Amino acid sequence: MKHEIKSTLAKLLATEDLVVEHKNVETAQFDVHSRVLTLPNWEKASEGIFDMLVCHEVGHALYTPDIDWREGRVTSHSFVNIVEDARIEKLIKRRYEGTSKTFFNAYNELSDIDFFEINNKDVNDMNLADRINLHYKIGNFVDIDFIEEEQYFINKIDKIETFDEALDVAEELYAYCKQKKAEEKEEMDRLSEMQSDEMKLDDMMGSTPGSSDSSDEESQQETEADIDDGTPQATNEPVIEDFEDFIKDNQGQQEWNEEPESETMEALSDALKNLTNTQTRESQYIEIPELILENIIVDNETVHQKLDQGWKECDINRNNYVKKYSDHYSKEELDTPIFGEVDKSFYKFKRDAQKEVNYLVKEFERRKSAGAYARSSTSRTGVLDTKSLHTYKFNEDIFKKITVVPDGKNHGLVFILDWSGSMGQVMLDTLKQLYNLIWFCRKVQIPYDVYAFTVDYPDNDLPKVTEVKDKEIQIPNNFHLFKFFTSSTRTRDLDHQMLNVFRCGATSDWRLNSPWMQSPVGFRLSGTPLNETMIALRQILPEFKKNNNVEKVQCVVLTDGEGQPMRYNTEVHRDWEHEPWMGTNYFREGCFIRDRKLGTTYRCEGHYYDDRNQTDVLLKNLRESLPNVNFIGIRIMSSRDGAQFARRYLGYGNELVERTMRRWRKERSFAIKDAGYHTYFGLASQALANDAEFEPKSDSKADIKRAFVKSLKNKKMNKKILGEFIELVA
Repeated sequence: MKHEIKSTLAKLLATEDLVVEHKNVETAQFDVHSRVLTLPNWEKASEGIFDMLVCHEVGHALYTPDIDWREGRVTSHSFVNIVEDARIEKLIKRRYEGTSKTFFNAYNELSDIDFFEINNKDVNDMNLADRINLHYKIGNFVDIDFIEEEQYFINKIDKIETFDEALDVAEELYAYCKQKKAEEKEEMDRLSEMQSDEMKLDDMMGSTPGSSDSSDEESQQETEADIDDGTPQATNEPVIEDFEDFIKDNQGQQEWNEEPESETMEALSDALKNLTNTQTRESQYIEIPELILENIIVDNETVHQKLDQGWKECDINRNNYVKKYSDHYSKEELDTPIFGEVDKSFYKFKRDAQKEVNYLVKEFERRKSAGAYARSSTSRTGVLDTKSLHTYKFNEDIFKKITVVPDGKNHGLVFILDWSGSMGQVMLDTLKQLYNLIWFCRKVQIPYDVYAFTVDYPDNDLPKVTEVKDKEIQIPNNFHLFKFFTSSTRTRDLDHQMLNVFRCGATSDWRLNSPWMQSPVGFRLSGTPLNETMIALRQILPEFKKNNNVEKVQCVVLTDGEGQPMRYNTEVHRDWEHEPWMGTNYFREGCFIRDRKLGTTYRCEGHYYDDRNQTDVLLKNLRESLPNVNFIGIRIMSSRDGAQFARRYLGYGNELVERTMRRWRKERSFAIKDAGYHTYFGLASQALANDAEFEPKSDSKADIKRAFVKSLKNKKMNKKILGEFIELVA
């Protein structure tokens, strides 16, 4: 959560959707071209220091250009950093006045914890670059002296506005510090030579045989006189002592480093490294891929050609078997078409469903009219209403009025049908609900498309569905979408197509299935690539909107469970292999989905056996990417699963979840707002059947009454569920 907050802070400060990454790196980095700001995991930093560091790095993102400044410049990286840090912090404070307090408090804290390692040092003995660095960072809390010629640089840095000016000052500062260091070296060389001469002189005087104390005294006096006559010498003892200390402190150095360096920048760099927690799991930022839709979508014509062929083969196989073993079957069994009962059930449902469809149309027109009335506005004209003129003595409203009703947005519907194995027992009832909505769309002339997802479609070539790239969501090549229905289909063809899909649903339903009915190869119920479908919708929905010239799209997803867990591509590098190869990983702790177009990042964790919030994250991305699309989920579940599902989104022990559960127990349905989908309907599987027959168990009055009540209750429940859906569409 902390990382998400700081990422948002960085974006707000930069006034753009920067891509912010938190990784196990030692220093912050910003790629100007990709607009990616990489921040270390400053887990050990306090809230104030973290905020300051974010502000600082955003300052670099805003004001430091991505150029190679080294060409033609004689300076070092640390010197440029010192001057540039002062410049960008000045500019970010000017842009956001509130950050001044953030910097002040953070640097105060850094000073208290000796972040720059100066507690045992006299800061005024440091070189000018280090003192300037400390001046602009913790100068409010440490006394730093500058002589007149040094104040010149402070004045220049205070005035710089551009990066080129910062480079000029850094170059000038570098030259000054280099000159001072050269002078220091000359002084040290001179002192070293003097010390060496004095040591030689002492050795010579101490080695004369037979010399007396008096002669030693005389020799010493003569030597001093000689030195006074012209030999340079140290003027006081402490200087020599300082030099001796210098020699002692620099033992082991082979040569004098003539390049000026910044101790405080090195200390700052080391201290920042200590703020990072390198033990945390490395964050993974995973991109959403662009799909090759033509290799994923099985078009409407191809779907039904294959289904027709499959049913023919099914019929042929049955007839061949029956002929071979005709003695085992009655004439009635031999003459009964393989799909007789299924087809009969479909056409009966179609006839009975017209009442439900007409109800939906009526509700839609009523709600649409109410919406139009709510949008209408009435205003007076300057023309007298002759019919009201006689009331002028007691009525001021004698002018004609005009009512303006703005046009409503034209809508389109895209349905996504779960074609997974777990839908088997409710597939027929789900199809019936879907067919009601399709017939409704045709009556009110709303364009629609219906897709079903699968991972079982036989494609010998298995063309790639996306370009495989490192750190992108993996889309398996066996992922396909059946385009079962589309509004451009003629009514006669639509009936045939509906029958085709109805037969597929019947193969997994014990009420109508027979040993001879088998779904054609590739159309059997399979896995649940719901998440992959969400990614495909990023491209399908804008295309649908464009092709049908609609302003608002309703996307309806009918499913009974969670999507299968996602994986992402990752390059695998091994020491013993010449080339890396592309492997996959499951989403887990520290995984984020990133949308480069939106500039947004979403925490998306999970495990190989539990997708947790993956579908909700993809839905959130869809809602932000496609603001003119309303996403509606219809979750089909058993009665015992309702409570668990509701609490997943509504929590525990609050009034909302209790009210929802009361409705669930009474009506076997409920609607949750903004739970991934804009509206998420929970629907008991037994509530789906809208063709509850009036079938009493016996001729007794009690059984007839129970059957009648059950039939009415079921129809009433369906009307309520469908009515809520129509309200969303209207």
